[in-house]
Amino acid sequence: MATFPTVKRGKRGYDPAEVDDFLGTARKAYDGDPDVQLTSEDIRRTGFTLRHHGYRPEAVDGALERLEDVFAVRERELARQEMGETRWLDEARATAQVILNRLGREESHRFSRTSIFTIGYNRREVDKFAKRLSRYFRDGMPLSVDEVRTIVFRQQRGGYREAQVDLLLDAVVDVMLAVR
Repeated sequence: MATFPTVKRGKRGYDPAEVDDFLGTARKAYDGDPDVQLTSEDIRRTGFTLRHHGYRPEAVDGALERLEDVFAVRERELARQEMGETRWLDEARATAQVILNRLGREESHRFSRTSIFTIGYNRREVDKFAKRLSRYFRDGMPLSVDEVRTIVFRQQRGGYREAQVDLLLDAVVDVMLAVR
């Protein structure tokens, strides 16, 4: 019996064996198996091979997002216990300030750019989303973790380096989950 719905005939989805193995590992980690270490960041960065007759990606991705949230809550509580509430909040604020410093840079200069021969993220789209992130951190404007997780930028030659943008978005998700 399939854990998730599968894609339609002729389409490709996530490899069922890989997904099921990962979820089995996650279950062990959640249950406290000392031999299995898994963090919310590990869950966020997990990827699966695409196969014919695979699981529908949107169904698996939704489950992974919920699983990441559960692990993040657990990590937050452990960090609060180990560090104390004040130090834990200070660290979250410090990370948020680093993010704001990056977002506060001049438009088209927030991240390193690729060469004109290389593809990167569309600078205009990233800068537009950076303004939303700034408003979230500075003014408390509504923005969900899912919006940050699922944002997609078109590509352009001479665009922003994808790895830098992705690292910042991961840090934003970490802060958002930490202060929930």
